[in-house]
Amino acid sequence: MRDPYEVLGVPRGASASAIKGAFRKLAKKLHPDANTKDPKAAARFSELNSAYEILGDEKKRKAFDNGEIDAEGKPRFAGFEGAHPGDFAQGGGFGPGTHFETFSWGPGGFSRGGSAGGGSRGFGGGGIDDILKDVLGGMGGAGRARGRASPFPQEEEAPATGQDIRASLTVSLSDLTGNAMKRVRLPTGKEVEVRIPPGIGDGQTFRLKGQGFSGPDGTGDVLITVSVAPHPLFERDGNDLRLDLPVTLYEAVLGGKVRVPTLEGAVELAIPPNTNGGRTFRLKGKGLPGKDGVGDLYATIRLVLPQTPDPDLEELMRKWRDGKPYDPRRDMS
Repeated sequence: MRDPYEVLGVPRGASASAIKGAFRKLAKKLHPDANTKDPKAAARFSELNSAYEILGDEKKRKAFDNGEIDAEGKPRFAGFEGAHPGDFAQGGGFGPGTHFETFSWGPGGFSRGGSAGGGSRGFGGGGIDDILKDVLGGMGGAGRARGRASPFPQEEEAPATGQDIRASLTVSLSDLTGNAMKRVRLPTGKEVEVRIPPGIGDGQTFRLKGQGFSGPDGTGDVLITVSVAPHPLFERDGNDLRLDLPVTLYEAVLGGKVRVPTLEGAVELAIPPNTNGGRTFRLKGKGLPGKDGVGDLYATIRLVLPQTPDPDLEELMRKWRDGKPYDPRRDMS
């Protein structure tokens, strides 16, 4: 573990209030609930708490400054010539019976070690528990607690049963049609395979029950927030999809069958003669599944001229313009 002063970002001569203030600021910034997409957030937060365990306690800080304990709060008996383990206990300090508590983010949320010896009594009214309760109160509390409001408003919060794990997952529109399976790497390093809920919305969350950390009340869940990647062809409109369908000038004038891409493969669409650009055709049931059934695909005609100028087409258009003029904007005046 790094030097506690370095972790908290304070000089060795910092006052107790400065150390406490630094811890409060960093606890709010580094808390895993505020860094759900960072797999290293829990480790950094655990390191922060361990640093404050030492510097926030007057006896432990003095012992660390004197070289009697290391950055993890463990005694350094070998570092003192002629010293014996029992010597540290005679002054009521850090003898062989002393147990230095740790405070970490783990399976049960915030966990603390034993309380023999020095313990954490030096925290008093400004101890780590009180500070975290105060700092994290604005974040909905630390860990899961009974009655806590869910950070995901579209999900109904279940009763507390251990510590939840949060993760994020990016999917494609094709993954939302049903039965798509994806592997998700959790902040713990574990990988799980999940089925993507059909038609789930961008930013929504789904729950894997019983896949979280174990705790006194049982096992928590995994909460996975979904991001839906943009599609190069389709635009989502609820459960419906929208598509610009390019057609040639002769297809629009003469009509014909054109192939239309869908999420499940191309289908044929009959274009009637004299179809204007901007006209929209509905392909029923070619959208995304939802609570009210499967949505539709709306294909809007977009006229596309040849990529290179065509003299014959230009001559035809000049004859048409001169012999059969018409004004599509006459109703706009």
